[in-house]
Amino acid sequence: MSSPDEVEIEASRAPLMEHLVELRQRLIVCAIALALGFVLCFAFARDIYIFLLQPFEVGASLMAVQKSVGAHHGPFDLLLTLVGLREAPHSIEHLKLVFTAPLEFFFTKVKLAAFGAVVVTFPVLAWQLYRFVAPGLYKRERYAFLPFLVASPVLFAMGAALVYYLMLPFVLWFSLNQQIVDAGNVSVELLPKVSDYLSLVTTLLLAFGLCFQLPVILSLLGLTGLLTSQMLRGARRYAIVGVFAVAAVLTPPDPISMISLALPICLLYEVSIWCVAIIELRRRKADAEGTDLVAI
Repeated sequence: MSSPDEVEIEASRAPLMEHLVELRQRLIVCAIALALGFVLCFAFARDIYIFLLQPFEVGASLMAVQKSVGAHHGPFDLLLTLVGLREAPHSIEHLKLVFTAPLEFFFTKVKLAAFGAVVVTFPVLAWQLYRFVAPGLYKRERYAFLPFLVASPVLFAMGAALVYYLMLPFVLWFSLNQQIVDAGNVSVELLPKVSDYLSLVTTLLLAFGLCFQLPVILSLLGLTGLLTSQMLRGARRYAIVGVFAVAAVLTPPDPISMISLALPICLLYEVSIWCVAIIELRRRKADAEGTDLVAI
């Protein structure tokens, strides 16, 4: 006799043409959402770009603190300025970025609008994807998938916030420290291009946001039984080495960026071990009671 889940799957079965029609409709909805998001973000591209320059301004503030006359500031003072507990001197250098091609800033705003459109419309895109694949999932699989659908954007936002508020200011402060401005007739100043700065910001946002998906990925693998908490604990040393290797590749060539990415990922790896252990505990409890895992 068929189980209720199998009956539900059979009831939702549809011919191939209906699936293709549904796929087309959902792709159209995604395309319209992306187009509207692009228009909206392009209309405010100038304001969004100025918002993305805030870490650069904070990095310059850290430089101003460091160069304060008659003061001896250490890393703790810089950290206080970064988190807003210490007011930066008013002699912050004027931020200046350049573009070297006539339409470079225009295409930079186009790229920014495209990136912003994906971020703004992600809930719509994720919901359309879920609604397309949901009929082919058992009810318990749909219930198990929904929490990860919520956790994924939250973790991505946490990674992006870490980049914006902590890592980027220190990276730019480190870059500003490489300038040569007190060697007589020799002057080496940082004048980043608008396109290079946007590439740096978007690359780091994506790198941190995607790396912060580690608990989601490992928990899903644990839910399917492909990984166990014991396996994750046994591979901890290799995972730490791998995390630092990935951080060295994805971040700019400075130790601050690498450590800023590697340490949170190592912490998330430990969180993933506990998440998988909880899933295993619930599975054992469900097996003992003869109930469904997601019903616990």
